[in-house]
Amino acid sequence: MKKIVLNLGKFMYFFCAMFMMMSFYSQAYIDPSATTYVIQAVGAVVIALGAMLTVFRHKIAAFFKKGKGTEEKKEIHFEDDETKSE
Repeated sequence: MKKIVLNLGKFMYFFCAMFMMMSFYSQAYIDPSATTYVIQAVGAVVIALGAMLTVFRHKIAAFFKKGKGTEEKKEIHFEDDETKSE
């Protein structure tokens, strides 16, 4: 019961604070080029986070695969043309 009251209090505080902040009128103008810049910045952050998560996902997968089974290393042998003809 105490947890519900605490969560309800947090919600009411957040709701009232946001309501007060959003109720003020602003005489501001956002330039379209500024909006484009913000969209590009957000897109760059999303792409960077996606790349970072992919890298860490591969590292974590490699860590868990490292201990499984005995994998033999495959060696590639190239024959020289001179040894083939003899």
